[in-house]
Amino acid sequence: MSHEISNRLANAASPYLRSAGHQPVDWHEWGADAFALARAEDKPILLDIGAVWCHWCHVIDRESYDDPQLGELINRLFIPVKVDRDERPDVDARYQVAVSAISGQGGWPLTGFLLPDGRPFYGGTYFPPEDAMGRPSFRRVIETMAQAFKTRREEVERAAGSLLEAVSK
Repeated sequence: MSHEISNRLANAASPYLRSAGHQPVDWHEWGADAFALARAEDKPILLDIGAVWCHWCHVIDRESYDDPQLGELINRLFIPVKVDRDERPDVDARYQVAVSAISGQGGWPLTGFLLPDGRPFYGGTYFPPEDAMGRPSFRRVIETMAQAFKTRREEVERAAGSLLEAVSK
């Protein structure tokens, strides 16, 4: 017997967001409600920006976001927010600049780690399910960023402030 999972993106207007409607990740669409929840629960935001035409976006969905164990970890440690870059090019542009400053590259999927107020403190593009291609596994990145937010909050806040200052110039 099949158990259907459905999250709040199942009925989204965007085909890209709807394609994640079956995932065990408790996705939120970009908006004030997600940021209010992040502030209320004092959790960082895991931001995923992609598009229906993006090959690597579908790869990370299949390899990571479809994984029930990883979904549970994300839901426990973050407020996950998924954005369709074609629907919200303004959001994409803002975080592409930040991730490029952090990692030296941009593109999709964009994976960002944000303070509850939306300031990024870390990010990258595609992270594989296991350490590979000179990239850390997505699970390791998630656990490291959640731990940094929890135990080195002042350092994370300073990094976000420095990044904001650098990209605003």
